Amino acid sequence: MDHEHHTSHEAHGSTATRTMALAATLHCLTGCAIGEILGLVIGTAIGLSTGWTIVLAVSLAFLFGYVLSTLPLLKAGLGVGAALSVVLAADTLSIAIMELVDNTVIALIPGAMDAGLVNPTFWVGLVIALTAAFFAAYPVNLWLLGRGKGHALTHGYHGAAVATGWRRFVPTIATSTLVVGILTFALGGFLVAVAA
Repeated sequence: MDHEHHTSHEAHGSTATRTMALAATLHCLTGCAIGEILGLVIGTAIGLSTGWTIVLAVSLAFLFGYVLSTLPLLKAGLGVGAALSVVLAADTLSIAIMELVDNTVIALIPGAMDAGLVNPTFWVGLVIALTAAFFAAYPVNLWLLGRGKGHALTHGYHGAAVATGWRRFVPTIATSTLVVGILTFALGGFLVAVAA
């Protein structure tokens, strides 16, 4: 009986860890996607070279990834410095892997880097690259969570305190909302590109 209970408990813990890794990976992915799309839009609009556009997109991906992870910690009562310290330790490896894989995949798709925002190849390439980045980062997040690192560092702060003062105005954005927003934006970009 005790062995069955222990096995059931391990299975539950494993499922909870996989669910948390899934949420953490999607959360990082949405920050990366927002930053990358914004970087590509800005780079294209102001005529940056491909190399500088990639630098801008990757920089913004890290920025938005960190910002999205910092907001719940600020709402939970941490100061800006403490929140950033936790987020840097928790998310840097995941974001770095996503960016490495994402940019490598999109560079390998013929014509995707030079397609421009009004070309369906760009949007299809972006979705393929982000999907590859998700599958590359998920096992890393799972491994980190299993060792009490990565997103586990931030998880304990979520909902830990009732927000008061200015912290009440810090937005709470569900990961599912972010994912739907990014998918909708990518689909819209693709449809506009096809129509053009």
